[in-house]
Amino acid sequence: MRILVSGSHGLVGKALISSLTSAGHEIVRLVRGKPSGATEIEWHPNQEKIDTASLEGLDAVVHLAGENIAEGRWTGEKKRAILESRVKGTTLLSETLATLRRPPTVFLSASAIGYYGSRGDELLTETSTPGNDFLADVCQQWEKATTPAAEKGIRTVHTRFGIILAEHGGALAKMLTPFRMGIGGRVGDGKQWMSWIALDDVVGAIQFMLRDAAVNGPVNFVAPVPVTNAEFTKTLGQVLSRPTFLPVPAFGVRLAFGEMADALLLASQRVEPEILKARGFAFSFARLEPTLKHILHREYT
Repeated sequence: MRILVSGSHGLVGKALISSLTSAGHEIVRLVRGKPSGATEIEWHPNQEKIDTASLEGLDAVVHLAGENIAEGRWTGEKKRAILESRVKGTTLLSETLATLRRPPTVFLSASAIGYYGSRGDELLTETSTPGNDFLADVCQQWEKATTPAAEKGIRTVHTRFGIILAEHGGALAKMLTPFRMGIGGRVGDGKQWMSWIALDDVVGAIQFMLRDAAVNGPVNFVAPVPVTNAEFTKTLGQVLSRPTFLPVPAFGVRLAFGEMADALLLASQRVEPEILKARGFAFSFARLEPTLKHILHREYT
């Protein structure tokens, strides 16, 4: 397949391209700078510019680009960047794909379980209603921006990512230093649910969705066994052989991170990968302890 990937330098993009290339697929990157050759296509979402002609003849598009939500305090400017980087880029790409004479057959566009908002112990599936906070609104607008491609008849899938676990990027990488120093601990009361997924399974599930012609719409990219923050903290400490007795109080997290604290660190999302399970996707990493031991290169017994 000839596959276009945006966000190719991000955590998921780099791992996905490596895997797709090894499988023999032809990869084309969507880039903001001057293309270095035929394997790159230029675009500038904020200026609504894209090299339309070069998009002809693609078999699939995997759209992963977007402002990092976990870096920097959520000022008004940061929130605009988070929203616009997703909605403007997705709208431009979706509308452009819809105009092609030879459009791709499938368009996988990133989204997140932030769509559901913070829902306590409620079990959430792809048919659950959206939340009403900032991230939920972002995700709704983000997914709606793919409408032109879907109306064109391009099979469109919204990959609602949970917390992606990898050693060299994402949430886990940020946790490792304090936990290895023995100063890690639960956040708040630790009762909030964390719906996680190993990076290897993200890559595998994306390729699974590229092949499964029966799936449209949202798909939860989470492992089948979510854990509470307290369980996650305890397990990570055990894997690292470090104590985890220093909890971070909710007021301290809010003081340090503002609105982002409630949206990311204190939010509770107990999400079920209903569609992936129903379609027969085989998770390589379904439970947290063996997953962390694999990621951190520790033998699991």
